[in-house]
Amino acid sequence: AKYFQGKKVNGEFDIRVEQAEFSELNLAAYVTGGCMVDMQVTRNGTKVVRSFKPDFVLIRQHAYSMALGEDFRSLIIGLQYGGIHTVNSLYSIYNFCSKPWVFSQLIKIFNSLGPEKFPLVEQTFFPSHKQMLTTPNFPVVVKLGHAHAGMGKVKVESQYDFRDMASIVAMAKTYATTEPFIDSKYDIRIQKIGSNYKAYMRTSISGNWKANTGSAMLEQIAMTERYRLWADACAEMFGGLDICAVKAVHSKDGKDYIIEVMDSSMPLIGEHVEEDRQLIADLVVSKMSQLVITAGSTPSPLRSWPQVQPQSVKSQPGSQLGQLSQPRPPPQGGPRQPQGSQPPRTSAPPQQRLSPQGQQPQSPQSTSPQQQRSPGSPQQVRSATGSSPVQASKAGIFPPQQPRPPAQGRAPSQPSPTDVLTVNSLFRFSKSQSLTNTFSISESSQRGNANEDEAKAETIRNLRKSFASLFSD
Repeated sequence: AKYFQGKKVNGEFDIRVEQAEFSELNLAAYVTGGCMVDMQVTRNGTKVVRSFKPDFVLIRQHAYSMALGEDFRSLIIGLQYGGIHTVNSLYSIYNFCSKPWVFSQLIKIFNSLGPEKFPLVEQTFFPSHKQMLTTPNFPVVVKLGHAHAGMGKVKVESQYDFRDMASIVAMAKTYATTEPFIDSKYDIRIQKIGSNYKAYMRTSISGNWKANTGSAMLEQIAMTERYRLWADACAEMFGGLDICAVKAVHSKDGKDYIIEVMDSSMPLIGEHVEEDRQLIADLVVSKMSQLVITAGSTPSPLRSWPQVQPQSVKSQPGSQLGQLSQPRPPPQGGPRQPQGSQPPRTSAPPQQRLSPQGQQPQSPQSTSPQQQRSPGSPQQVRSATGSSPVQASKAGIFPPQQPRPPAQGRAPSQPSPTDVLTVNSLFRFSKSQSLTNTFSISESSQRGNANEDEAKAETIRNLRKSFASLFSD
């Protein structure tokens, strides 16, 4: 969270960061209610439970790993279901849950650019052990299923070892890939964070053929146009990757072989880790700024809500009325509720529940200046309903009255923090400012119209009864 301190979205929205691992999260997503996240974390030995609606998510953890037995793809589906925007995109995160699937995209780039510009290692895919009969050359590297950090990778020297490896694949009940073993001089990693590029060279010291296992020497090298082309080409897959890294092997005969691409869950390495973290934070703020509504623009695409407002309320430029969850308007021709009977209430989706402290909506006199943005009002501000006890951004309640001008000489209220989750981070933001209500129809005129209509209807009913009694006699 420290990398977001002092940062604001569009210069007016404070950012609150909630950080947790996938294993500490649970969520529920609705068609019109967005996504509600429950977070259970341990802070200083105390278990903390919070519920809130994230506006943005930074994902820095693998959503699926067969080696660790972790499968959080259902959470990715839930965030997508709730329409949450993320870095990287949820579409790309879900696609990165299978390495052969990602490698198929590298094959497309290889076919487009050619082997000279994009030297891709020759890899063979086997959907199961049944096809693993033989391979033309040895040694080869066999990779089982979907794993990270050098896990599930075995160097096979002979045909007999290859058959033994096939039996292991049979026990694992998964797919496998093979690729020629490359006697490497060093590994190459080209990372791209937004528009920032860095290239690193990693040389194994321990003698392990996996340079990322055991001791290794890491050195930053010059960023060449060749490396930049690799990163830019890979960053276009799955609709675009804001954060990615290309891994390659430089063999002892002087050739390069691209072996893998990583997404936003890539580990940060080298002497510039702090700089890279700050670059990621700046990227997140930039993405949120593109999504947040500015004065006079169209409604924010952060959540697409039905543009429904009460018929008795009309938005005018500069007015700020509605809540994120507006009551449905009565059907045309139906009776209207008198405006003076009770203040309009903002109803949350039925699936949402109160915070653990059971806090109730605030009264009109003590309402918080943080308000939900109405799709019909261009200058509405957003807060997260159903937030945690620590950060409960309540929806305001406004009685039907004439707008009150802001007090002269009063300093504007300071923006209060909002909620954002780094999975590792969810973000919420809200804006504080004085609110003005404008009603197009006064209470008296509405009551008068209702009384006149009721009197006319009663007269017609009496006439019908009179005629019916006459003709029946």
